[in-house]
Amino acid sequence: MAGDDVPDLVAWDVALRVARQAVRLSPAPPAPVGGVAALRDGFAEATARAERLVEQATGLTSTAGRAHALVTDRAGWIEANIGSFRRLLRPVAARLAASPKARRALNPVSRSAAGAEVGLLLAWMSGRVLGQYDLLPAEVSDGGAVYYVGPNIAELERRHGFPPEQFRLWIALHELTHRLQFTGVPWMQSYFLGIIERGASVVSPDAQVVLDSLRRAVAEIRAGRNPLAEGGVVGLLASSDQLATLREAQALMSLLEGHGDVVMSSAARGEVPEAQRFAQVLHERRTSARGFSRFFQQAVGLEGKLRQYAEGEQFVESVIAAGGDALFSRVWESPEMLPSMEEIREPGRWVTRAGGRAITPA
Repeated sequence: MAGDDVPDLVAWDVALRVARQAVRLSPAPPAPVGGVAALRDGFAEATARAERLVEQATGLTSTAGRAHALVTDRAGWIEANIGSFRRLLRPVAARLAASPKARRALNPVSRSAAGAEVGLLLAWMSGRVLGQYDLLPAEVSDGGAVYYVGPNIAELERRHGFPPEQFRLWIALHELTHRLQFTGVPWMQSYFLGIIERGASVVSPDAQVVLDSLRRAVAEIRAGRNPLAEGGVVGLLASSDQLATLREAQALMSLLEGHGDVVMSSAARGEVPEAQRFAQVLHERRTSARGFSRFFQQAVGLEGKLRQYAEGEQFVESVIAAGGDALFSRVWESPEMLPSMEEIREPGRWVTRAGGRAITPA
């Protein structure tokens, strides 16, 4: 961890102030029926039930005890994420502080600007996120915490007439799958945090990297491709080494998100009769951005994340079709058995590498 004399990369107090102000200025959803207490009771039950169903569906077992359900509002979700980001980035700040060339990234102006940007991003996301598994929460240290943003969930239930008990269980299934991926696979947490630490080095690109990135962007545009489509501005400004780390992260997140969706669908059978309708509404919600909102999603890399769900889900389904759960479970053996981004998009390549039978293209 960084010492007390090492400043953070981001002025987190600025981020929190900006995010809170943006949330106050945005339309607030109606208060949930029954209040926050009813939401807490509902999600405590849904989380416990989902954990059992996910363990049955995946064959994985958590080594970190039972999950904790934390119902919060938008401001609470923002504070929790600022705390997690701060803990993740402190080691990076320590390395930068030791380099005279990179230390300018820690000057007060840069830190405040970064704080404002992070604050606006978190405020925007706080109005859309429903649930989140947090590896490094401040409140709960045993196996992370599962957050549910109560006002957003209650608003969707009200707007679409979703049965609360079913919808909350359905959301919990996805988040508990993520928790089991990290607490049931012994090496996953350290591997994931290692990628984050390596990827965080993009916070201080030098001038040559920026020039090379702009040339790449021009070439992409001339070829009729969107240079923001894969990794947003982070991907645009990354060096070749950083791009490799970014693609490693994209492959992992595609796998985890796709697996989460597949397990959610499997575990929901017979338990959540309206699961298909929930999935359709949330798919439309994910892909309905237009105009500036669409550009914003591209700029911060969220549009690329939306594709992770579809590509990852297709990979998981293809592998299971080729060799069943036994073949798919090989992805949890070691980091070397994780699929690359190319294998995510061409599952047959991973199946062959893992010793399964070839996949016949549809």
